[in-house]
Formats: sequence, structure tokens, C-alpha cells
Amino acid sequence: MGYVTSLFARKVVAAAGDGIDAAEMLSSVEIDVDCAWNPKQMIPAERYYELLERIADQIDVTDLPVRTGASMRLDEYGALGLAFKAATTLGASYARVERYARLWTGVAEYELRSATEGSLFILHRAGERRLGMRLSNEATLASAVSIARQVCPVPLAPMEVLVQHPAPRSIAAHEAWFGCPVRFGADLDAILYSEETLARPNILGDEGISKYLSTHLDAELSEISREPTLVTQAKASIAQALSEGAPKMADIAQGLGLSARSFHRRLSEHGMNFQTLTEQTRRSLAEGLLQDESRSLAEIAFLTGFSEQSAFTRAFKRWVGTTPASYRKEVSH
Repeated sequence: MGYVTSLFARKVVAAAGDGIDAAEMLSSVEIDVDCAWNPKQMIPAERYYELLERIADQIDVTDLPVRTGASMRLDEYGALGLAFKAATTLGASYARVERYARLWTGVAEYELRSATEGSLFILHRAGERRLGMRLSNEATLASAVSIARQVCPVPLAPMEVLVQHPAPRSIAAHEAWFGCPVRFGADLDAILYSEETLARPNILGDEGISKYLSTHLDAELSEISREPTLVTQAKASIAQALSEGAPKMADIAQGLGLSARSFHRRLSEHGMNFQTLTEQTRRSLAEGLLQDESRSLAEIAFLTGFSEQSAFTRAFKRWVGTTPASYRKEVSH
């Protein structure tokens, strides 16, 4: 299912208020309530949805997504927030989100699309529309309006907000926040803006700064594209599990907050399978450990998931074309 920034979890727990145990809730997604907020810390989306559902078991969450979205601030989005501010118009700001959203989430994509009455800012999120996802989608739409109001020189209201899932028991808080009709049971999750609103100059729009920040964000995006977050996280989990033998895909998937089927599908999307990923991790780990001459070959074999040193030697020779001992001599000179 991918990952989302821990900022979202922090925000929703804060918006829930005293009706929940904030420290316990954040701990359930491996966030320390006493540590500084780190938006680059990512959490599995499935765990985030579970967090929202646990909150829903304890308090009335009818207006929680609206309160969460309303609390979002551009300064908390790092370079992406600055790029949103510096864009010359609101339409250009949303174009930044459309392009760079992967820096914050691996489960949602955004699209600006022309419509009969204006333009739609569309949220695309695949998967089962469980309660956690529904609440997350509502919060995402609310946050998209919140950050737009922070750059707009005049009071801003969309023409209409569309939500795919059925309405909660009351939508009064939603319509009061958005300042427009909110239509649940729609074909899209989207915000409809007039062309005039999207063309309006931003308060702090600056073409030069905008171009500079876009260059910076392009570099970050390129870095992410080299190796998807899922792959990086999976390799780390596999490396930690190898000392107990060859890890099972279901165990690694569970640790990442995914079902085995979803994990397999996501790896396939990146052109690999679990066996290949495990072999790559074993080889990389072995090559690194062999540079530490204090470790014996038997110990390295154990740490890379082999029950016998001879099996490790055969595998390493298949990977590299030479034995572990010969490789160690080569890299030490």
C-alpha cells in the first residue's frame, strides 16, 4: 500500500484532542511523541489507516478530517511548501503538488483537469475504501483548501467539493469549512475551482524563487525514483531478518504493513520479485561485511542467512565470480 509522511499521523492525533491517548496512538505507528516532528519519517499507509480507525473507535470522527486538514501549514511541508508559496498563481501551486506529491506520499497522486465550469484538482488513491482511507481522503481534500487559503490574497472558496464515498451522518462541518456544496457519492475525489480563482496571483509568488525550488524538488524526486521507498524499506527489513535464515515474504510484508499479495504486486510494479530482492540484499550485505576484516567468513555466512559457510561461498562465487576470501583480498589492497 505504500507509505505516507508521519506528519499526517501527527496532525490527526493532535486534531483528535484529549479524547485519545496521543502517546499511545503515535507509538502504534512507531512515532515517539516526545521527539521532534520529522516529516521525512515515513509510515506504512495501512498502519496510518488503522490509526484513523482506532481513533474512530474512541471518539466521534465526523468532523475530524476537516479539523485535521484545517491545521495543515505550508511551512510544515519543507521545500514543497515553499514551492507552493513561491508559485505565481494558485493553479501553478497545485501543479507543484501534482508533480512532487511523491515526496510526501506513495499512495496518492494528484491531477489538474479542465472541466466544464472550471478546473478540478483531483485526488487519486487506489485500494479498498475502508474507513481509514475515507477519513484520510476527506482530510487530504480539506488540507488542499487550507494551504490554498494561505497563499490567496482574498478569501477563497471552491465551487464544489466531490467525495466518492457515502456521506457521514452530518456534513455541516464540511460545508462550513469548504464554504461550498460538498457532494458525497460522486465519481471523483476532487475540488472544483473557477478558472478565475486558479489564475489569481499568489501573495508571495516569485518566478525566480519558484524555478530555483523546482530544481531542488526535481533533484529530490530523481533521488526517490532511483530506488522506490518500498524497495529501500524492504531491503532493510530483509537485512535485519537474514541472521535468522532466509526470510519469508509474508513476514517481511507484514513488517511493512502490507499483505503478501500487495507486497508482491508492488514489487512487480518496480520490475522485481521477492527472491531477486533477497539475493540483491544478501550480496550487498556480504560485500559490505567482507570489508570488515574483524569478521570471520563463518560469521558473515551466518549474518547473510546461510546455515553453512560452504553454501555462502558457492552463492558468493555465483554473484561475483570469485570466492569471499579472494574478494576480501582484492578490496583490502
